[in-house]
Amino acid sequence: MAAGAEDKIPAPHIEYGQLSPTLIVLAAAVLGVLVEAFLPRRSRYYAQLMLTVVGLAAAFAAVIGLAAGGYGTEKAHIAAMGAIAVDGPALFLQGTILLVSLVAVFTFAERRLDPAAHGNRVDSFAAQAASVPGSESERAAVKAGFTTTEVFPIVLFAVAGMLVFPAANDLLTLFIALEVFSLPLYVLCALARRQRLLSQEAAVKYFLLGAFSSAFLLFGIALLYGYAGTVTYAGIADVVDGTVKTVDPALAGTMGNDALLLIGGAMVLMGLLFKVGAVPFHMWTPDVYQGAPTPVTGFMAAATKVAGFGALLRLLYVVLPGLRWDWRPVMWGVAIITMLIGAIVAVTQTDVKRLLAYSSIAHAGFILAGVIAVTPDGVSSVLFYLAAYSFVTLGAFAVVTLVRDAGGEATALAKWAGLGRRSPLVAAVFAVFLLAFAGIPLTSGFAGKFAVFKAAAEGGAGALVVVGVLSSAIAAFFYIRVIVLMFFSEPTPEGPTVAVPSALTSTAIAAGVVVTIALGVAPQYFLDLAGQAGTFIR
Repeated sequence: MAAGAEDKIPAPHIEYGQLSPTLIVLAAAVLGVLVEAFLPRRSRYYAQLMLTVVGLAAAFAAVIGLAAGGYGTEKAHIAAMGAIAVDGPALFLQGTILLVSLVAVFTFAERRLDPAAHGNRVDSFAAQAASVPGSESERAAVKAGFTTTEVFPIVLFAVAGMLVFPAANDLLTLFIALEVFSLPLYVLCALARRQRLLSQEAAVKYFLLGAFSSAFLLFGIALLYGYAGTVTYAGIADVVDGTVKTVDPALAGTMGNDALLLIGGAMVLMGLLFKVGAVPFHMWTPDVYQGAPTPVTGFMAAATKVAGFGALLRLLYVVLPGLRWDWRPVMWGVAIITMLIGAIVAVTQTDVKRLLAYSSIAHAGFILAGVIAVTPDGVSSVLFYLAAYSFVTLGAFAVVTLVRDAGGEATALAKWAGLGRRSPLVAAVFAVFLLAFAGIPLTSGFAGKFAVFKAAAEGGAGALVVVGVLSSAIAAFFYIRVIVLMFFSEPTPEGPTVAVPSALTSTAIAAGVVVTIALGVAPQYFLDLAGQAGTFIR
């Protein structure tokens, strides 16, 4: 046949307007790389900070514009040739990720906490990331007052991947988004200015375990493709439900093989449960949270949870709803051991960052209770919990950056004794965040827990709610123990001081407090918003 017009490969049809939040963040990241290449070193910090804040704010405005245009409700559809879903959950989660990232960037940019080195203001990141810890080149970089301003474009690349992750509508897009946001996080974990060896150890652990989880995910994708003959979510769901119309002859032998479906689905789930820090895939969490620079820990703890749970919800509710009798018992088990191990092991911790890491594992279990509900209320309760939890976490880690001694941040719990007498305001703010983690009424933590437990109980998971309440009681013990330590213990003479932050960290902490109290005192508007955004496009 002659090569005519009908043989031409059709150009892809991309809805650039509906993908604008991700495209804006990627454009800002690329511009950030060019700033590093062409601007003199002394000008980079302000240019990068301005570019990052403007990029994230513009992307958030784009999400608001899409939601106002009805793309979260009646205009929800599949964009980019079937690769990306533009619907309520995707826009809600993208908005949350962008707001959290915007607040997190303020903690990245903080330069008032460490004493000036050789007359130069310094931040939390290594003077020169490529130099060997303790080497002559590192000392020279510190003396010259260098700062690693590359962290800003790296964060933007991570955010771009996180925006795609919960909106991915086929398994290959899911995998690419996972790698796009994981690789920058591995780099960021290794960039601590102090305790550089611990920081690099954390990055290597995260990288190796992350590579394992990516391999499981990819192998699961291959098996699901063998089962369904497609990697699109709707195509796999059709084969699971038995409503598929056409069968690919090349795959007729394997299509419908339940072993491929069950093993492939389990492997993809493992990859996602690793990202959200659920037991038994949680082992990286305490080491990485402790070793990474604290601003990075706060950003990871908040934003990665939002992206990971968004992708998990879409997989279970869009791809595998026909398999719920198979995956619900497994997820029950994962949720129960995640809640219990997170709460019980946290009681034994003596380091603030490790305590918050185990706390985040317990919270992953609470959120899984909402996922297991398999009802519209389950989706909206998880969306609300993620928004509430992410700001509390970010605020708590921002407070941790302020408590310092001669070696940098004082994260040993014993050093926090009497902090409420030395700095009543900082201790009171940290107490607010701890009470929110514990789920005390009039905080966002209570509203979030109440929403997910109510959804789980109505979805027939009453026993799970009982375990959740018991775990919350255990968790409340160690949160209140820290409050007692701060306010009712005598301060030690050689105890840490509380650094006076610039407006950047103050803004981040204030945002955390305002959201925590607002969502606790008047949660109904935000619960309604999450309810409107709780319907997946299929």
